[in-house]
Amino acid sequence: MTSALETARLTLRPHGVEDFDGLKAMWADPAIVRYLGGVPSSAEDSWARLLRYAGSWSLLGYGFWAIRRRDTGEYIGDVGFLDAHRTGVEGFGGDPEIGWSLVAAAHGQGFATEAVAATLGWGAGRFRRCVAMINPDNDASVAVATRCGFRHFLMARYKDAPIGLWEHRWR
Repeated sequence: MTSALETARLTLRPHGVEDFDGLKAMWADPAIVRYLGGVPSSAEDSWARLLRYAGSWSLLGYGFWAIRRRDTGEYIGDVGFLDAHRTGVEGFGGDPEIGWSLVAAAHGQGFATEAVAATLGWGAGRFRRCVAMINPDNDASVAVATRCGFRHFLMARYKDAPIGLWEHRWR
């Protein structure tokens, strides 16, 4: 259920305590949260995120993976499925949300596309559809979604800001 995934350059595995320092540094970076609410996370918020990631697997049978480079073992981000119970956003229809974030040093190298493709591969046969919420100004994430076969289906508002909803269907 919570097995690791491997790609040519990456290992994705459920988060553990050893991922906290990398996760905390990534979510404290203003460049990372620019399109995700804009407020860097405190260490306390990052710890809660780590616990949410880990707990999701036991409660829901799916969750997020820590992304690590196979060649160096370096933590470079998070990817996976979630049920965030988004308030005021229509369009999920009971299907899981998918999300991804990578450290700034890993941007522009195809790692996000590789990680999202592996995650979608894991989701095949488990879900019929997933939805990504992407800030319309986040060109990089829009490009990843497009490369991975998502289609834009709705502009919505979340926390009083515009958000694009993108879906991926397996069947």
